Amino acid sequence: MKEMMGTTDIAFPHLGIYLENVGKNISVFGFTIAYYGIIIALGILAGIFLATRLAKEDHVNPDTIWDFAIYGVIFSIIGARIYYVAFAWDYYKDNLLQIFNMRQGGGAIYGSIIAAFLTLLIYSKIKKVNYLQICDICVPGLALGQAIGRWGNFFNREVFGSYTDNLFAMRLPIEAVRARDINDALAATILDGTNYIQVHPTFLYESVWNLALVVIMCLYITHKKFHGEVALIYLVGYGLGRAWIEAIRTDQLYIRGTTIPVSLALSLVIVAAGVAVWIVKLVKIRKTGVGAATEKSDEITGKDVAK
Repeated sequence: MKEMMGTTDIAFPHLGIYLENVGKNISVFGFTIAYYGIIIALGILAGIFLATRLAKEDHVNPDTIWDFAIYGVIFSIIGARIYYVAFAWDYYKDNLLQIFNMRQGGGAIYGSIIAAFLTLLIYSKIKKVNYLQICDICVPGLALGQAIGRWGNFFNREVFGSYTDNLFAMRLPIEAVRARDINDALAATILDGTNYIQVHPTFLYESVWNLALVVIMCLYITHKKFHGEVALIYLVGYGLGRAWIEAIRTDQLYIRGTTIPVSLALSLVIVAAGVAVWIVKLVKIRKTGVGAATEKSDEITGKDVAK
């Protein structure tokens, strides 16, 4: 494996993979389009299509998902940016114009998730559909979109972890990554005579974790005991994965005035709250015998039933 890497190269030395000239964008008819944007768009579409498929199986009109997706996507993008900027304010306060520069990344998935759930809550009240049922239908698609979207981070050379020499260790040229993503501990591992960092490919870890969640949720959704249970599987499952992945990332956002990574803290809170709600709900079902099988869907009304 090369000791000096090209500025656009990416390597996985222990897997024997060396990729040369991995670009960040493509030119189409004179327009430059970032791979990051293309991959995010593919992830969104894949997630929506999966949700519409699950909607049919749950006797919900797929048009409900498409209608919500328009608002969900818009506000999720806004939420992701607001969350990131809010917790990286020390950087943006002196670079206000950079707040609107999305081409260099800078979106927090938790901001997107929070915005999506809030948008669906408002949408459900306006359209008078079952919020928890639609949540169950949408979260597998959300996880699929995340799994695909993380590969946008690969092309942007971001969302990586601390130094590692494990099987999946990834090498990135120093010039290709943002200086603020190389913390002191990682900088100390750079060997003399080399121009790269060797790190955990945390984008890959999260992508695989999310794909596993998608499979689990899709297999379980027809066996759920109550509306909202699949959403809890997502929140608890993603929270657990994100907690350990966040702990090794170098681009952490911190709770202001502390050294506590905000996404790590939020993950643990979500896991604890999710497990608590899950237990309470299961106990209630055991006592009353009322679960998903007896809950009437607000969506199953005459012409709205999926054909």
